[in-house]
Amino acid sequence: MSGGNYYLTTALPTLGELGSDAPLSLSALFELVAVAPRPAALVEAVLLGDDLAQRQAVMSGEIDQAEPIVLSVAQVRDEEPLPEALAVSETDSATARLPADAVWSAYFHYVVAVARQFDSEFLAAWVGYEVALRNALATARAKRLHLNASDYLVAEALGSTDERLDALVNEWASARDPLEALRVLDRARWDWLVRHDKWFTFGNDELAAYAAKLVLLHRWGRLTKADAQMADEAETTSQ
Repeated sequence: MSGGNYYLTTALPTLGELGSDAPLSLSALFELVAVAPRPAALVEAVLLGDDLAQRQAVMSGEIDQAEPIVLSVAQVRDEEPLPEALAVSETDSATARLPADAVWSAYFHYVVAVARQFDSEFLAAWVGYEVALRNALATARAKRLHLNASDYLVAEALGSTDERLDALVNEWASARDPLEALRVLDRARWDWLVRHDKWFTFGNDELAAYAAKLVLLHRWGRLTKADAQMADEAETTSQ
């Protein structure tokens, strides 16, 4: 769809480059697009992915608090079941070595279903890239640890076969610390979004791409905050 969201798209603030401050919150974006059901469904699918990333960080002890948009705080803390759309299939439950992988597999299949329902070329391609990247990293980790990579792959059938990720995986593996490794990946994600953002089409996919970019700006901000906290703790310990 082209040109259907002119007023909504032009009402959104312009996004800066990766590393700049996010001009609005994710909740504010969700409220703005709620008036348009079709783009709202695409944006919700993107924001749900960020909620799941925060959920994984909470459950692993990486962060204490999360700010979910689609999920509830109780769902992020695994105190309530995830939405029915993320129900883990018996196949994924049986084959996934890690419980989180089964959830991510369910998520990617859900997003593809949303993309098909609303004819979203962007969302389908975005899942293809994210799955390909995730599995490339899982393969690299498994190889380094002498594990069977196939035990850690997620939604393989959905991954794009057009992506060439060897150089990115090497850069990620060579990062000086985990935070920098995450930044390497998010820079690559940002570059991919710039190439596929449907800019100036005013269609539903442009709003979905806007949401994906906004998520990365917020994620980069969280990483910067975490980096600063680690530096402060290190300085305090050395005194």
